[in-house]
Amino acid sequence: MAKRGGFPGGGMPGNMNNLMKQAQKMQRQMEENQKELETKEFTAAAGGGAVEVTISGKREVVKVKLAEEVVDPEDIEMLEDLIAAATNEALRQVEEANGAAMSKLTGGMGGMGGGFPF
Repeated sequence: MAKRGGFPGGGMPGNMNNLMKQAQKMQRQMEENQKELETKEFTAAAGGGAVEVTISGKREVVKVKLAEEVVDPEDIEMLEDLIAAATNEALRQVEEANGAAMSKLTGGMGGMGGGFPF
């Protein structure tokens, strides 16, 4: 009676064990990179430096610094826009650092799955 499914010869090829070890190693490296990223801070400014926002690698706002001249009770909307712009730029920096770390880890093969079609 013929076997159904699986690999010829019954069992997994030795190469599959190597792939599993590589995947586990990559997972550990990803976790280490994530922990390292979480310890970093990213600062961005808007309005020529009038507003400065610092974000942690955990994507949490750590600090907001405002220049006195930007605090105008008559123009709260401008201040809100500057804070949003600086915050968004700092978040982009976090994403860029995360992407660079992933690219280094995967050798530029693409996103999760390493460019595989599934």
